[in-house]
Amino acid sequence: MKITKETVEYVAHLARLKLDPQEVEAYTLQIDKILEYMESLNSLNTDNVEPTTHPVPVACVMRDDIAKPSFAAEESVGNAPQRIDTFFKVPPIMEQEP
Repeated sequence: MKITKETVEYVAHLARLKLDPQEVEAYTLQIDKILEYMESLNSLNTDNVEPTTHPVPVACVMRDDIAKPSFAAEESVGNAPQRIDTFFKVPPIMEQEP
C-alpha cells in the first residue's frame, strides 16, 4: 500500500473535510488503487514519444481583436425606455441599508 490512513486524514484536515472512519478507509483504498495504476504507467516505454500538451494539434479559434467603428452613444440608447444622458437607467439590483 502506497498511501496510509494517516495521509488521507492529514489531507482531509488540510482540505477542512470531516471524514468518518469508513470514509477514511474507502478513500485510502481508492487512492491506493489510483496510485498503483499510475505506477503501472511508469513501465511503458516512452523513449520515442515526443512530449506534448495536447494529443492533437490545437489552433486558436478566436478571431483577431480589431478595433472597428461602432454605434455612437446617442444611437445606442436611442430606444431605451429610461436613460440618464448616454447611459441606460435600470432598477437597482441590491437594496441599500439605512
